[in-house]
Amino acid sequence: MTKARPWEHELITVAAAAKRLQLHPKTVLRSIREGRLRATRIGKSYRIMRADLDAFAGVPEPVGSPADRASLTAIIDVPGVGAEIARDWAVKIPAALKGRDHHDGPMRADVIYDAERSHLKVVLVGPAGDTSKLLSAIRVWLERLRS
Repeated sequence: MTKARPWEHELITVAAAAKRLQLHPKTVLRSIREGRLRATRIGKSYRIMRADLDAFAGVPEPVGSPADRASLTAIIDVPGVGAEIARDWAVKIPAALKGRDHHDGPMRADVIYDAERSHLKVVLVGPAGDTSKLLSAIRVWLERLRS
């Protein structure tokens, strides 16, 4: 297990990120909108976790064993899903991430809905234990869809 770095969960404004990267704030916003820089929307503005900004800038991660840095990626495809269920999952999944301890490392979940195809896709990336716990919850939600 890696040692917790208290600064990695610090939230940074777009302006502060732009200053740190020596970029224009609009360039940082474009990177966020294109999905190259992970950020959280709060009201009308974005906040960026320092760990995500460091990863975007190419700052090397602390040295540790490969087992400490290993992560699990899971892609869940759910065809035939209505917009209401997709909105529900778009709330449930980030809420599940917020309820977890961050000591095992950062975790990311993207919920993508294609309304034309009625197709929901969930992409999870994070520590194996946390990702498998979230996969178990998703399995229960999928079983409820069948009922």
